[in-house]
Amino acid sequence: MTLPRRRSVVLMLPGTGAQHPLMAAGLYGHEPVFTEAVDEVLGLLGPEGRAARADWLATEPAVPMEADARSAPLLFAVNYAMGRLVESWGVRPDAYLGHSMGEFTAAVLAGVFTLDAAVRLLWERVGMQRSTPAGGMLAVAAAPEDLAAYLGGGVVVAAVNGPRHTVLSGPDGPLGAVARRLAADGRTYRRLASRTPYHSPALAPLVAPARALLRTLRLAPPRVPLYSAYTGGLLTADEAVDPGFWAAQPVTPVMFWPTLDRVLAAEDRVLVEAGPSQSLTVLARGHEAVRSGRSEVVATLPPRALGPGEDRRCVHEARERLFAHSGRLPLDLPAS
Repeated sequence: MTLPRRRSVVLMLPGTGAQHPLMAAGLYGHEPVFTEAVDEVLGLLGPEGRAARADWLATEPAVPMEADARSAPLLFAVNYAMGRLVESWGVRPDAYLGHSMGEFTAAVLAGVFTLDAAVRLLWERVGMQRSTPAGGMLAVAAAPEDLAAYLGGGVVVAAVNGPRHTVLSGPDGPLGAVARRLAADGRTYRRLASRTPYHSPALAPLVAPARALLRTLRLAPPRVPLYSAYTGGLLTADEAVDPGFWAAQPVTPVMFWPTLDRVLAAEDRVLVEAGPSQSLTVLARGHEAVRSGRSEVVATLPPRALGPGEDRRCVHEARERLFAHSGRLPLDLPAS
């Protein structure tokens, strides 16, 4: 048998906007590693974690998924649990790449943060965000330079996700005005599932208290290479242990596409998205390195809630593909 050539594995973790109701819920209670990891995260939040779990598994949640008190802990928990699940298959990532909150989750998997420290910081930020202006984010089918005329009044470029995939962020009033102008100009856009203007100056009040908290936490250089979408390159040991670096992330733009470009320029890769919605999978499939076949992308979850069976089928298919890549046989699949 001819085995496929070895490609290094990069685990990708999505960020805010990827969450959706019942994301990965079909794995809870079915995949032990996933279930244990979710319970570990939510258990650190006590009653708030139990309430978040109940809303996550409910068809009609008491608190909607767009609320920070649900989107932040649940997306973090699902990302973390999916990362642990993939690793439990014997997959050893050669690097991590996260988007927004996904970088924070990747930092836990890479050993920069302990899980309890990360969850503490996450929940403190959720509390602090209650005092910031209501707002949101718009994903626009345009390059950043094409959107300069729409910026101002607190609306900024929050993320560069592709050559023509830019996210704008800002307070509700100015962002709503921008949305109306985009529509009038015939530009394609959609509002992301968030009520918070992440990666904009509106969150500047979070920086100082987060830095103070981070100074009390133990930080360590990553055990596995971690690409930062805030710097566009590999996270250095100094950056990893710098409280200011992590504290500034809520107001710093996410340069995902330039960072992905660097990841794929380094060598041929298998990009594994360990999180919901396939948002990073869709972006990566547009990269020339993937379109040419030099690198490939594996999604571990479906693009939206399609029922428990589809969650399990997607995970099973991802596992088979990763074992085929490594030339090994899945432990629960008999040889034919």
